[in-house]
Amino acid sequence: MAQLPCRLAPIYETMAGCVSLPPACTAIGFAGAPWTVACYMVEGAGSRDFAGAKQMAFAHPEAFGALIDLIVDATAEYLVEQIRAGAEAVQLFDSWAGALPESAFAAWVTRPTRAIVKRVKSRAPGVPVIGFPRGAGLLYRDYVAAAGVDAVGLDPGVPVSAAGDLQGRMPVQGNLDPIWLLAGGQPMIAEAQRILAALAGGPFVFNLGHGILPATKPETVAALVDCVRGFKV
Repeated sequence: MAQLPCRLAPIYETMAGCVSLPPACTAIGFAGAPWTVACYMVEGAGSRDFAGAKQMAFAHPEAFGALIDLIVDATAEYLVEQIRAGAEAVQLFDSWAGALPESAFAAWVTRPTRAIVKRVKSRAPGVPVIGFPRGAGLLYRDYVAAAGVDAVGLDPGVPVSAAGDLQGRMPVQGNLDPIWLLAGGQPMIAEAQRILAALAGGPFVFNLGHGILPATKPETVAALVDCVRGFKV
């Protein structure tokens, strides 16, 4: 772990630079969650169903668990270093959490997330940790109950009614489909306002339901930001 800050120094320098940029806003650090990182490590690339990673996890849980534990160690250190560089909150993206059934979800998504949160909190107790188990569906409830995160990111498949139920447990973040940004215009504004109206009564961070797409126009993003900032209940 002693080499980690040096090898990743450009990322920490970028975070420190972003923190100093006007206008003042919250800087959120980022890391891939252990299950998602392990998927790419085992498969060697993206995959439609990550069958190779799942097969290893199911057939060789001890070996897969050792890999997950290594990723937990590296990820916790990585997030702490981002916090030291100025991040005021950090988020774990588990983009492929939805690929796992219930029992495996607990082992390879919730447990590693809880371990990372515990380590980060031991060294940066005041910094919120956001978890994002994309595609978790009904398992979002179990994740919220057991992962130890301070807030939960929601993918576009989570209905606002279900988001409201989770909002009673902790702050929620999301969940505009990134395709709305490609559509732009009034349809995008109307959808954003629908989400804002449904969730503005509780702790809520408006965001996309996953990453921004490369073809997205900056002016469309600016229009969405103006919509969110100008929204009134």
